[in-house]
Amino acid sequence: MAAFPHLFSPFEIKGVAFRNRIFSTGHQTLIVTGGLPNDALVAYHEARAKGGAGLIITEAMSVHETAYFNEVMIFACRDEALPGLKRITAAVHEHGARVFGQLFHPGAEVLGTDSYGTRTVAWAPSSLNHERYFATTRALTEDLIEDIIEGYAASAERMVEAGYDGVEIVASHGYLPAQFLAPLVNQRTDRWGGSRENRQRFLLEIARLLRRRLPAGTIVGLRISLDEKDHIGLKPDEAMAALEALEAENLMDYMNIAYGSSATSGSSPHIAPPMMIDAGYMREAGATVKRSVRTPILLAGRFNQPQLAEAALAAGEADLIGMTRAQICDPEMANKARDGRVDDIRACIACNQACIGHVTLGTPISCIQHPETGRELQYGTRRAAEKPRRVIVAGGGPAGMKAAAVAAERGHRVTLCEASERLGGQALLAQQLPNRAEFGGIVTNLAREMELAGVEVRLSTPVTTELAKAESAETVIVATGARPHVPDIEGGDEGHVVTAWQVLTREANCGGSVVVADWRGDWVGVGVAQMLALEGRRVRLMTSAIAPGINLQPYVRDMMVGELMRLGVTITPYARLAGVDSDTAYFEQTTTGEPILAEETETVVLALGHRSDDALLHALTAAGFAAEAIGDALSPRSAEEAVLEGLKAGAAV
Repeated sequence: MAAFPHLFSPFEIKGVAFRNRIFSTGHQTLIVTGGLPNDALVAYHEARAKGGAGLIITEAMSVHETAYFNEVMIFACRDEALPGLKRITAAVHEHGARVFGQLFHPGAEVLGTDSYGTRTVAWAPSSLNHERYFATTRALTEDLIEDIIEGYAASAERMVEAGYDGVEIVASHGYLPAQFLAPLVNQRTDRWGGSRENRQRFLLEIARLLRRRLPAGTIVGLRISLDEKDHIGLKPDEAMAALEALEAENLMDYMNIAYGSSATSGSSPHIAPPMMIDAGYMREAGATVKRSVRTPILLAGRFNQPQLAEAALAAGEADLIGMTRAQICDPEMANKARDGRVDDIRACIACNQACIGHVTLGTPISCIQHPETGRELQYGTRRAAEKPRRVIVAGGGPAGMKAAAVAAERGHRVTLCEASERLGGQALLAQQLPNRAEFGGIVTNLAREMELAGVEVRLSTPVTTELAKAESAETVIVATGARPHVPDIEGGDEGHVVTAWQVLTREANCGGSVVVADWRGDWVGVGVAQMLALEGRRVRLMTSAIAPGINLQPYVRDMMVGELMRLGVTITPYARLAGVDSDTAYFEQTTTGEPILAEETETVVLALGHRSDDALLHALTAAGFAAEAIGDALSPRSAEEAVLEGLKAGAAV
């Protein structure tokens, strides 16, 4: 505690004690069954409560039948949600944490469709065209507004019955209460629009009704974006006016401050800020609100390390700090920080791939570094090996490191051999890309996991059948990765053709006019294009995908593509590389086959995926060893699949 005296000091809101200042913000997990909490969701929240969090705010739950964000929402307005919610609160309380529930209506922000793929009606204060989700909203009637306000109160009562310590009105990120507050969104001319007082009415009426209907000891809070960071949404002056109006009537027990909105591609990255946004950047927002209100302030936004949270608390910028992805990445983060085991914390690298990235794909939440997240029932507890075995892991990339750590933790005698002089594999290349240095944290974190588990590491040691025999290996896990795919390219001998790997390692020098030929639509193509453009080169990104970065999480992709456009990179989708010569790259339009010429090209950079390096697997199998390939050695994909397969392989030995 001496290292973080503010972070681990107790705090009270309305007489309710919190053991520390760490909380997890409400975030959708998609760990539900038929829109209801299930055993896996209980285990998910229990892991973070057991890991030391002071407060857990569970995911946004719909307060009304019109509050349909997507088909996997939990509907707190339905009685059938009650049993599952009771199990969540009981599990969280058992480990000493407090738990709040979010009261949610998306309004215009309707992400998906019903179970048949049919778009639902997007209800909002006024009719508008939603820029990001392409919905034309339907203006709420006054009767429906009143019914929705009643839904907030009835849902809050159901949460209290389920054992929640408090409820939180979600007015952040452009959702319905914020839509009423924003003058450019709310175009009504009745008592719910027009003047600031009228635009505040919806939020204040919800808060007043909650105060009348809920037990006196129930905590009522608000989540709101101080600045929605877009052209149409809530601005700081309107947000602050709403906070002051709520405080004037003592309607809020705390205020949870955020940035951004779900409404546009420019504002939505603030919902889960990727690594291109500075860690701890929300401190300024917390300080701004703290200067104006006396109500306790909760603050979240890229606080991935306890040091950052401690600094914000010490400066008086907040009372509790949201460390959501930090606890998705390491559920034990709070306990480790409390005990001074800072080096053991698996720090979030804000890649967004498996947390918010899974949610945007419509799949349950997880983490590329800690795939146990979301899989607590299967992998939350390590099963000790019944018979310790001699295990050799070939390859020190993310897949191999995870496999070695898990196998050793279970009691096996594990040696990891890496052919090169460094651990990390392709992660060492990824961190060379602009604004991607933080990705190297996956190497540091997995190396620490191996160290704690007692893995022997040998660098500059390629695995061979002779080595496996000399070490009496009983199991060999092959994590030898992959190499860049370089197809036969017509004219390849005439043109200057290099791989993205060669560019990143500086083995190749590019000319002043570069074409990046991208196949996968991931970090490699857009990242190399950005890097070369920053060096002052003319860059054209030609991708066979329908759009650049199509396989990246939207908040990451949108920021990167915006930066490419700012740098003047020309982007051509639906373009398949067909050939090169001394000064031209030739492409085919992928749907029509029509030629696309990239003239005045000095260098073509290939970002065409990889091919598995699996020769060792075949040699070991032929020699009679029990060998298994994982990660890119099995099939080239991403770090997420590599680490997950490492977990599975280590757990299965």
